[in-house]
Amino acid sequence: MKTIYDIQQYLKKFGTLIYIGDRIADLELMESEVHELYRAQLMDTRDYQSAVLLLRHEIQLLREQHKD
Repeated sequence: MKTIYDIQQYLKKFGTLIYIGDRIADLELMESEVHELYRAQLMDTRDYQSAVLLLRHEIQLLREQHKD
């Protein structure tokens, strides 16, 4: 997975659509869903690691923008 969109499409395969209206909350919920899929062994390790890395990076960028 290379983009947030890739993660959204992956989650969509499992019937998970996430939109709260707060981008950071959306990303945190996606991270939680990805973690649950990994724990249920529905996601391989490489995809899990790249998804979590992408999500955490995006969350960090957004939080830094909100500080300014």
